[in-house]
Amino acid sequence: MIRHLVLFKLNEGVRRDDPRVVEGVEAFRALGGRIEELRLWECAWNISDRPIAYDFAINSAVEDTDALRRYLDHPAHQAGVALWREFATWVIADYEF
Repeated sequence: MIRHLVLFKLNEGVRRDDPRVVEGVEAFRALGGRIEELRLWECAWNISDRPIAYDFAINSAVEDTDALRRYLDHPAHQAGVALWREFATWVIADYEF
């Protein structure tokens, strides 16, 4: 199995209630039921107020590197990424477990 973690940081001045952000969150929340490769799908807002914290997180798992590639290339995933690209930056980590 491969864990796929993504941490998002909203761009300066962008708030969680911005309509673009709301749309982006909804798009990502829907992926768990739309992409068959996903074995685990969690996404939520960070609850920590620490200055080094990111704003939004995705924790997911897929079977193998082929499944990860299919997930990343999936049109629904790509549509969500396109939305988030407008108002955030992110970091990822993919690892076997």
